[in-house]
Amino acid sequence: MAERQHRGTGTVVAAGLMFCVCMGTGGCSGTGSAAEDSHASDPVETLHRAADTLVDAGTSKASTSMEMATGGTRVTIRGQGDYDYRRRLGRLKVQLPQTPAGTAEHRPITELLAPGALFMKNRGAGVPADKWVRVDTATLSDGNLVTGGATDPYTAAELLRGTRTATYVGRTELAGIEVRHYRGTSDLALAAKGASNGVRQALTAAAKGFATAEVPFDVYLDDQGRIRKIRHRFSFVNGRQKSTVAVASTTLLYDFGAPVDVRLPASKDIYAGKIAER
Repeated sequence: MAERQHRGTGTVVAAGLMFCVCMGTGGCSGTGSAAEDSHASDPVETLHRAADTLVDAGTSKASTSMEMATGGTRVTIRGQGDYDYRRRLGRLKVQLPQTPAGTAEHRPITELLAPGALFMKNRGAGVPADKWVRVDTATLSDGNLVTGGATDPYTAAELLRGTRTATYVGRTELAGIEVRHYRGTSDLALAAKGASNGVRQALTAAAKGFATAEVPFDVYLDDQGRIRKIRHRFSFVNGRQKSTVAVASTTLLYDFGAPVDVRLPASKDIYAGKIAER
């Protein structure tokens, strides 16, 4: 089955975005057998290396979607951008869900992803249009796996360093590319221990803040070992409503080697005022 690829201020900011989103509005198994594919011999070790393989690849484009369900409400946030795995820098344009009337309530938010930090533009809520908001991801109870509306692609890969159990499902096709499908469970605390600096602190925060440190996943690797698709299922407690939110975060990676030029904002362009909550 083929799938298409193109489809103290920080805590307040992220909590506001998450509340706005939550309150406002699988892969297929292949036909190959484990005996026919040498990569099936040790799925856990293969997945532990996935993040390093992305670094070797250098760059890629990325598409993201994040589905959230709480209290009978389900919303989806979509993102599009690119990522430099060697510099650990990425850029996404994130589109919040439409209103019940089918109109866009907010312009797309531009997000810059960096080790230990998230920068957002068009955040709204009293932030000047030409200013960025900076969030320290280690201060967020989910390590920014969820609250930015998209999981940082490299962080999604580093989560696989915490893989405790995994099985090789088989070969399949993803947007015309032959891939190997793995399914397993990652432990956030274990992933944090093996993660790179910047990601480590964020995953440590998530391990403490999520409802459970175990994260089920499905991941699809091409024959070079590069992640083509990864889907995590998170569960955390909404700080305002004290209700459990189920989140399915999907990242698609493609166009490896594409030019990527991400520049972080200068200090004078970062908003230092109070952020209004929604």
